[in-house]
Amino acid sequence: MSSLSIFSETIEAAACIRKRSPLQPKVAVVLGSGLGAFAGSLTNSKCMRFSEAPHFPVSNVQGHSGRIHIGQCGDTPVLVMQGRVHAYEGYKPSQVVFPIRVMKQLGIEQVIVTNAAGGIREGLQAGELVLIEDHINLTGYNPLCGINEERFGPRFFDMTNAYSPRLRKLAHSVAEQHGHSLKEGVYIGVLGPSFETPAEIRAFRSMGADLVGMSTVQEVIAARHMGLEVLGISCVTNLAAGLQNEELTHEEVLETGKRAEAQLTQLLQGLIPQMAGLGREDAA
Repeated sequence: MSSLSIFSETIEAAACIRKRSPLQPKVAVVLGSGLGAFAGSLTNSKCMRFSEAPHFPVSNVQGHSGRIHIGQCGDTPVLVMQGRVHAYEGYKPSQVVFPIRVMKQLGIEQVIVTNAAGGIREGLQAGELVLIEDHINLTGYNPLCGINEERFGPRFFDMTNAYSPRLRKLAHSVAEQHGHSLKEGVYIGVLGPSFETPAEIRAFRSMGADLVGMSTVQEVIAARHMGLEVLGISCVTNLAAGLQNEELTHEEVLETGKRAEAQLTQLLQGLIPQMAGLGREDAA
């Protein structure tokens, strides 16, 4: 599939989604494993399955329901992706980031990416929400390899502040208003689907990683390529391999994610209206 055809396909998918709702959101949210409850809190919401949008990849992973919601968070229009696809499902990098590129075609300017992550840094607790301050890409893929599509963004671009400092500052403020304190950390993205070995976790820790997961980094690269402002939130669903006595399972990830859903929903409900009020990052 050429980059030129991908651009056309994102336009087609966006046109289909746009027909579902008169709302024109500027903020979007990607909900990770077991973190889908926020979508149910929207008002005036219209919903469609990934499979109903042309060219949209469909997830087959438990905990990713594969729905697109356009509704309101308070009075603020928002687009919510309930679930995502992963490279370990057999999808190409261009397919993994296809939904993010469709968001750009829909007029999205700010995106919140959430995920379930293993905690590497000492002191992180299962069920805790952590803001992503930076990432390390060890997936083995970059979604921008190949011919560059200039209509998405430039060939080379800066990733210094991939995770917006001003949105992280705002998230801290909102959390404090609700009596919570958020930590920050570096997220390392791996391919999966197997969980990491204890030796790998020791190596990741020596590299400066605090969290590990199987998503997010490719989406953020594509988002920043297109000039979208990004906030990343990890839910620590388990301690990484070698740091707990129990065997790691996907069921544990989903169960812990559900315990964190209420706090995540509260954070997003306070955050999204204020994000929309900030306007574009380059206009700040």
